[in-house]
Amino acid sequence: MRQVRSLLFASALLTAVAAVTFIACKKETTDSSTSASISALSCSSVTFSATATASTAYTGTATVPYTGGNGAAYSTGSAISSSGVTGLTATLQAGTLASGSGNLTYSISGTPSGSGTASFAISFGGQSCTLALTVNTGSTAATDCSSKTGIDQILCLIDNLEASLSSSQLTSLQISYAFSSAIKWSNFPDAIYGNRIGLKFSEMSSTQIALADSLLKAITGTSTNEGFSELMQLLAADNYLNANGGGSDYGQGNFHICILGTPSTSGTFEIYFGGHHTQVSNTYINGVLAGGTPSFRGVEPCSYSAGTSFTYSGTSIVPLDQEATALSALLTGLSSTNLASAQQTSTYSDLVCGPQKDWSFPSSSIGVKGSSLSSTEKALLLTAIKTYVDDIADSSSFITTYTNELESTYIAYSGTTGLKTKYDYVRIDGPHVWIEYSVGGGVVLQNYTHPHSVWRDKSSDYGGTKN
Repeated sequence: MRQVRSLLFASALLTAVAAVTFIACKKETTDSSTSASISALSCSSVTFSATATASTAYTGTATVPYTGGNGAAYSTGSAISSSGVTGLTATLQAGTLASGSGNLTYSISGTPSGSGTASFAISFGGQSCTLALTVNTGSTAATDCSSKTGIDQILCLIDNLEASLSSSQLTSLQISYAFSSAIKWSNFPDAIYGNRIGLKFSEMSSTQIALADSLLKAITGTSTNEGFSELMQLLAADNYLNANGGGSDYGQGNFHICILGTPSTSGTFEIYFGGHHTQVSNTYINGVLAGGTPSFRGVEPCSYSAGTSFTYSGTSIVPLDQEATALSALLTGLSSTNLASAQQTSTYSDLVCGPQKDWSFPSSSIGVKGSSLSSTEKALLLTAIKTYVDDIADSSSFITTYTNELESTYIAYSGTTGLKTKYDYVRIDGPHVWIEYSVGGGVVLQNYTHPHSVWRDKSSDYGGTKN
């Protein structure tokens, strides 16, 4: 009997120990499990690893910042379908929260149904927000505009550019025509002058920039070292400043292209391209180029030594050299009497009718008048004028007008005739034509010269629009 009681007691003791052991193990498992939590989730600061395009398969990630993480681990989430632009899903990748601030990563994949915004309503750790992924317009084959000419080709190239843009890009590119918008250009970079209009090259893809370049080439022409070639040289100069002391305030990405008005063979519209040291202002009225001005050019540096030159299309370049050479040849080609009449005692530190000096031409002309020039001197004058007018493709009507007015066109200069020294200045002033070239000192590269130059027309600036 005593043996039976001992066995029963031992059995009860084992049962109790087992129960205690089970409970202890169960409690330990519960204590080690903590739910992931955060105090804030910032969808507005999301970064996407790739750009989405309509009707094109997309694979990328979204990195979403959070604060107040509690250091807990979390598992892969469920797929979240996009709204707005459909066809995409976002899935949380597994990970471990930081104790404080960190990032969640969502994998996004699928094929966007169209352009616009794909939205994902995400929730994590007690916080919610909406991811917004911009989906660009699907790329389509550009129309071949090469068989078209004149305004028809220009309109075709504008259509190609606009078809490549997202809705937000198109809103930036094309605005209503207004004189108050057209005058928003400057010789300064955006960091100093922040009022330029249009779409920045930094906001465009390489394909979109190529389409913009095709349009600019069509309206500025293909003359050697003039027109489109000159524009590309000026961009190369600004890229040089970007890499040699100027930093991000300089470079091609800071240039703007804009269409003011509705491109058409009726009504008024302008093609605007501008940035540091550059302005193109081609205005069309009823399908005809009514004005190719104001046309501004400048460059820094303008003279080079070993180690400071730069290239365009594999060739070492000095932008604006052809203008300076032609203007200097004009001055040195004048007779001593005419040169003395052209010389001014005033010092010109910059242009008289430069940026923000619209329709402010002097009321009287100075210098030597064209009627006093020999035929050789008039030919030099016309050659100098052409280096500016050849910066537009459709230049014939302007050249004809200026040629017919050479007798009434004045030449004035200050400083030296070489146009390579600070404060050298020359002006061509006719009944219609107005050209200035002014040499200043370097800003970023202070050991070099830094010319500004402008071509204006006293009747057709901005196509004749004055207010």
